[in-house]
Amino acid sequence: MPSVRYDAPAPCSLRADHAAHEKNRAASFVLDTSVLAALLAASSAPTPLYPLYQDQWGLSPLAVTVVFSAYALALLAALLTTGALSDHLGRRPVLAASLIVEAAAMVLLASADGAVVLTAARFLQGAATGAATSAAGAALLDLENPRHPGRSALTNSIAPVAGMAMGVLASTLLVHFAPAPTVTVYALLAALFVIQTIAVTFTTETVRRRAGTMRSLTPRLGVPPTARHALPAVGTGIVAIWSLGGFYSSLGPAFVRLVAPDAPQAARGMVFFTLSATAALTVWALRRTAPLATLIGGCLSVLPATALTLSGLHGAGLLAVHGGAALAGIAFGAVSQGALRMLLASLDEHDRAAPLAAYYVLSYLSMSLPAVAAGAVTQQYGLGIASHAYAVIAALLAVAALAALVALRRRAAAGHPSADRLD
Repeated sequence: MPSVRYDAPAPCSLRADHAAHEKNRAASFVLDTSVLAALLAASSAPTPLYPLYQDQWGLSPLAVTVVFSAYALALLAALLTTGALSDHLGRRPVLAASLIVEAAAMVLLASADGAVVLTAARFLQGAATGAATSAAGAALLDLENPRHPGRSALTNSIAPVAGMAMGVLASTLLVHFAPAPTVTVYALLAALFVIQTIAVTFTTETVRRRAGTMRSLTPRLGVPPTARHALPAVGTGIVAIWSLGGFYSSLGPAFVRLVAPDAPQAARGMVFFTLSATAALTVWALRRTAPLATLIGGCLSVLPATALTLSGLHGAGLLAVHGGAALAGIAFGAVSQGALRMLLASLDEHDRAAPLAAYYVLSYLSMSLPAVAAGAVTQQYGLGIASHAYAVIAALLAVAALAALVALRRRAAAGHPSADRLD
């Protein structure tokens, strides 16, 4: 009689294990997406609250942009130092620790009683967001499903702008309906981050620990050689659209008040919702369009966006401001998606967090420094002059990016080897 082996797993058991593994990976993907969206929702939630802070504490436009930029600059510092940390320690520990700090920052924001505490809380929030953003984005790339190629890149593009839109909308509604909105907004976010911290500990770890943890903390930017030839063009486009985002996020409510002094206070932050919601829809609508084409189209949209926004100061009213914000959102979604897809196409699977960190460093630097400069100009010369100068500079950057992108397109059409990843 032939012997029978009992140590081999049954086919049905293998299928069950595989199904459980795939289910866990899918749940991890959803959770990492929600983390990325929640982090960016928390970043934009203060925008509708800035008018309240200005009324309660007498904050100047410059003070508002300093508070805004404290978040962005801390985020930059975290990206430069911890951007590659999850490549060495793993995604889970970096995400869990960052979410705990994020929850603490929300508690500090809820208890803020002046500009100093508010700035410190935003700085802490920026540091936590910077550490978590590259880890969450890299985790999404790790969890790419071969049956759905490109889904991770699309999620990395759409989750941040969708999160910003949700944060502004939720905060605006709470300003209108909730008691003590400057406390309620952050209390709800703190609870969400605590829940996510617990959930992250049960997710699939996609990276094995490897040596070089301390060395990875040395500030550096990692950009794949295959993407470096496109940096001048792509980088200029990123600077143009993220600087526009910084204007709407920090000075948008004050701009709405200047154009329409009688507009409800709760509606002042909605101009940034218009931008971020349109950006999210644009990312989705252009998900199958060639990256270079989306970049060119996005840069083209900057010009009418700035013109329409400024027309609000010359009698066109609030509707024109929201129309300009919608066009700016189209530009934001198209350029950010095109740039990110070009970058992700050249990433090695073992070093994904660092190049993503480089992308976010450029983005948030472009968002924060021009906003601070605009706040200083506003303090000295008024918001009207600052808005015109801001719009002209953004338009000039978009034109410069367009010229460089058209040159790249010609190289791609001519079959140049360095441009083979652009379409």
